Amino acid sequence: MESILCLTLFILCTLCSVINGSHFRGGIISWRPLNNTVTGNTTQILIHQKYFWARNYSSFPNLCTEANVTAQALIPIISYMICLANCSSSNYPSVGLSTIMTSTDCDANPIIQTWTGERYDTLTMPLTTSITIGFNSSSWMIGLYIGSSGIYSIANRLNLALRPDGLINSSPITNTLPVVLYQRNVSVVHVVQMADNDATDYLVCRWSNSASTTNYNRVNECGSICNGLPAFTVLIGFNCTLSFTLPTANVYYACALQIEDYFSSTSTTPMSSVPIQFLFYAFNPSAGACAQRPSIIGARPNRACIGVPYGAQLNETIIAQTYCPSQTIVDFITSSSIGMIHSNISNPSSGIWIMTVTWTPLLSQFGPQSICAGAIDNSSLQSAPWCITYLVGYESPYLIKYSASPVGIISQNQTIFSIQSNFYYCNGKIRVSTI
Repeated sequence: MESILCLTLFILCTLCSVINGSHFRGGIISWRPLNNTVTGNTTQILIHQKYFWARNYSSFPNLCTEANVTAQALIPIISYMICLANCSSSNYPSVGLSTIMTSTDCDANPIIQTWTGERYDTLTMPLTTSITIGFNSSSWMIGLYIGSSGIYSIANRLNLALRPDGLINSSPITNTLPVVLYQRNVSVVHVVQMADNDATDYLVCRWSNSASTTNYNRVNECGSICNGLPAFTVLIGFNCTLSFTLPTANVYYACALQIEDYFSSTSTTPMSSVPIQFLFYAFNPSAGACAQRPSIIGARPNRACIGVPYGAQLNETIIAQTYCPSQTIVDFITSSSIGMIHSNISNPSSGIWIMTVTWTPLLSQFGPQSICAGAIDNSSLQSAPWCITYLVGYESPYLIKYSASPVGIISQNQTIFSIQSNFYYCNGKIRVSTI
């Protein structure tokens, strides 16, 4: 009996430390209806949680490897995403939704040290739902420029009020690398990916804030990392572009943003609010570092949108290029969807480095899924983030024969061309931010 009691206490203490240790590194919460047309007083909503955790956290030291990703092992963060505001408008579960994640990425790079996971839950909810849901606890990782070991709070507005066009809204979607590396005291322009299932929505990102009486979510959206970047950082909302300089080396800087969708550019109230929280890291390059950081050059362009069918294996080749003889790629950091398997790095020719991602999309992954990648060299120089979106359950568009106009001899001052495709989802239904 005594041994059983001791074991029980040990398990409880372990679970408490998993929840309360310095392990949180950011995340994303988004949602969409399975059917955006109104068929009654309720609708099914697919809710997505994606979080980044410290891989070397004391409760699971060195546990995360690519084998865990292949096996889709669970990340043992035993907590709940709960309703935070206006809860009586909905039937959202009183205990919340579990935050136990399925492993998607593991990175043992000494700077990154991140275990990434995600989960999906389907709820049938009344169209009266207008709630703020979120995940808050303690604590953020140590070593932050602002907010070390402080509380974390990540919040999403789930509003099922009908849009002006009579449809049920989908929130924006986004993805990011968990940690993005930049040199200290070098001017940076960083673009955060934004997209939306709804064709005409106007997307804006803003700083998350703690003004619970005035922000759209009506809660503290960012815990201890509100204003986590240097004070002179500039955010351009309509394309979610950050401009900044990181002043101190060997320090992590937390970024907390809300991406919100408006029915049009003249609308004054957003329809939903999606949080995205992640890290920047400042470093001093080692002596002899290449003057140019590596770049991801293919095989698809950054922010590409690709239709993929269910059940067919996809082999995505991520190609990085280096520019100095002594420059080598030591890591590809990724932020993937469930089931994506990452190969070892190969060096098939001088200056070219390849990682292959293998994935067989499932029926349950219908709709937009994404992957982001960044190549890191032996001096800690990181390529610009490369992100693409897959539309699971859709074929890639093809051009309709004889659809191009004009045809024949084209004058040198011709400026207008048209071309038709069998499918416009990537261009018309998904809005991807550009500079």
